[in-house]
Amino acid sequence: MKLRGLPDALGPVVGIDERYRKLLRETEDLRARHNQASKELGRMKEKPQALLEELRVMGERAAELQRVTRETKESLDALLLELPNIPDKSVPEGKDAADNIEVRTGGTFREFDFEPLPHWEIGERLDIIDFARGVKLAGSRFYVLKGLGARLQRALIAFMLDLHTKEHGYSEIYPPFMLHRECMVGSGNLPKFADNLYHDAEEDYWFVPTAEVPLTNLHRDEILDGASLPLNYTAYTPCFRREKMAAGKDTRGIKRGHQFDKVELYKYVRPEESDRELDRLVADAEEVLRRLNLPYRIVQLCTGDLGFAACKTFDIEVWAPGSKEWLEVSSCSNCSDFQARRANLRFRPEPGAKPQYVHTLNGSGLALPRVFIAVLETSQQADGTVLVPEALDSYM
Repeated sequence: MKLRGLPDALGPVVGIDERYRKLLRETEDLRARHNQASKELGRMKEKPQALLEELRVMGERAAELQRVTRETKESLDALLLELPNIPDKSVPEGKDAADNIEVRTGGTFREFDFEPLPHWEIGERLDIIDFARGVKLAGSRFYVLKGLGARLQRALIAFMLDLHTKEHGYSEIYPPFMLHRECMVGSGNLPKFADNLYHDAEEDYWFVPTAEVPLTNLHRDEILDGASLPLNYTAYTPCFRREKMAAGKDTRGIKRGHQFDKVELYKYVRPEESDRELDRLVADAEEVLRRLNLPYRIVQLCTGDLGFAACKTFDIEVWAPGSKEWLEVSSCSNCSDFQARRANLRFRPEPGAKPQYVHTLNGSGLALPRVFIAVLETSQQADGTVLVPEALDSYM
């Protein structure tokens, strides 16, 4: 927890855990005394009033202790669910994003013979992004894609799904976009990030913030056959999140919104294979940018910048020459057995063996609209048109 910048996180947990264990002992001792007294009473022909009264008092006390013990356990469980995963020993120590380490770069930076425009100007000039009508329909941080803009979005999604299913060995899943509460707990979104999620209170449905959530819970409470691992899944979903940005920060364009599209990659693997599978996951996501001829870099996150459920993470960032910034398009994480314990995801290494927790890995493969932004800004021409990457020709 110190490595994550949370040196005091365990204090309240230990305190409540000690109280819970003490209450549990008291409850069990009282229940044992009550049972013993009941047996003694059963052997008596005449029932002494004092013993009857003592049993009544012990029964009431036991019921009260059970209630307090149950409430204390619930408080303990709630605190435990707030604790993040433990960083892997290979993760570099650091306080925040400034301490992350660039691992490698890919692609070639395009040299422009004109000043490249940001995507919001390109989109409005080509009439493929309508900001005003997006705000009219749903408010700030919403927009409308029109004509070839909508088609480019659809083309990118189809291209990525085809690449991952046909060449990278993933099975495509089309999951529900609204889920039960326990799915959010299993993936690590609840209770920690309740304020960032959209929730239908009447039915207690939670809108997916990422396809990682349904893919985590696809095998919840199951014991998988070890011979079937690794399981590789990919899924397209819209994603819904409350973006709480400071006023004036990232307000231009479509980089941040309450609704966005994403193709997710997800793996269930044996613990001894999770490091190797993380490298494969990064390579599969990276290949999308290679095919689109977009310059990118891969950054390893330090301990202080790790996501809640991750023990090790590599971010993939693409260069947007018009906006003049790096945009994160994937965060590839090894979650070890963190999600598996919350969602009860186990496998049997061999027939008859004791079940073990799987390791889960996830990453975007990739996230829109940031890939959309990079395509527009990197592929823009001097005459104002955009020449889409060759990999999208059959889709466009």
